[in-house]
Amino acid sequence: MAREGRGRPVNDPIRGEAKGTAPVPLSVLDLATVGEGFTATDALKASVELAGLAERKGFTRYWVAEHHSMPGVASSSPAVILAHLAAHTERIRLGSGGVMLPNHAPLVIAEQFGTLEALAPGRIDLGLGRAPGTDGATAAALRRTERLREGADEFPQQLAELTRFLDDDFPDGHRYARIHAVPGKVQSAEVGRPPVWLLGSSGFSAQLAGQLGLPFAFAHHFSAANTIPALELYRETFRPSEVLDEPYALIGAAALAAEDEKEARRQVLSGALSMLRLRTGRPGLVPTPEEAEAYPFSAAEREFVDSWLANITYGTPDAVREGLDALVKRTGADELMLTAQAHSPSARVRSYELISEAYTL
Repeated sequence: MAREGRGRPVNDPIRGEAKGTAPVPLSVLDLATVGEGFTATDALKASVELAGLAERKGFTRYWVAEHHSMPGVASSSPAVILAHLAAHTERIRLGSGGVMLPNHAPLVIAEQFGTLEALAPGRIDLGLGRAPGTDGATAAALRRTERLREGADEFPQQLAELTRFLDDDFPDGHRYARIHAVPGKVQSAEVGRPPVWLLGSSGFSAQLAGQLGLPFAFAHHFSAANTIPALELYRETFRPSEVLDEPYALIGAAALAAEDEKEARRQVLSGALSMLRLRTGRPGLVPTPEEAEAYPFSAAEREFVDSWLANITYGTPDAVREGLDALVKRTGADELMLTAQAHSPSARVRSYELISEAYTL
């Protein structure tokens, strides 16, 4: 296979290309966070601005994640956001990081992402997870059932069904053989379809991705202790497929750069307080840095916050670059997908701008 740049196969929809001095391709995971004093409109306008910046600076892909019933996150509908971003960009890959498949009928996802592929041919990624992306009560409301474990257990079967809809290749006699995902390949064999990625924070999806020969994305930003075991499992179980001849793994990494370390600390502390409230059943908008600094943390809360901050690479641009370089060396990740949770939209966008400058993208 012909290659271009620093090791990227020509027209490869999966493998990215490292730019500037970055050790691996860099990408963006956008949660469209909503801070106190801001609205979802502000957050999503910042997403458009950030997608444009990522495209200009040479980031490989821009993903949005599915979350529900979280006031501080505006990304409950990835397909809708991606359609909007597709209209405001030209080259960067856009995708879900991810769509929580058990929340949806596979045909619906095939139709949504077939539509996105028609709107932005050759630029769409379909990242899939099996978690609910929310709490149990909200998941029950989404799925219209209390049997949530069943949905996660059926993930391999749901994935196989979704893949069949995307490829339009149910065998004769199958109950869905005469059902077609439109837009899709039923309209033309030449119609493309998004590559499927499996997402995970444990070993389940790592092993499944390896067995199926699919690219794998690991949520290092909230499951750091499992990163290396999951990546090792993925590589050990990998079987070459029509999609990939060798493993390709990206990891989601929390990173926040600011002009000085103190400001970076203020921003990540507000995100840590937001996560603390979410984990203790008090979700809300991302608090201001001033509120986070003044918050009277208990000993247990301080322990949680310190643990959370330990998995974020933050500080000056040079410090963030050094931390990310070390993370790549430690994990052997093929790509880094950076996520920045900050109170203000401008701080979120500025962080990516500073990181891109640190790597001379």
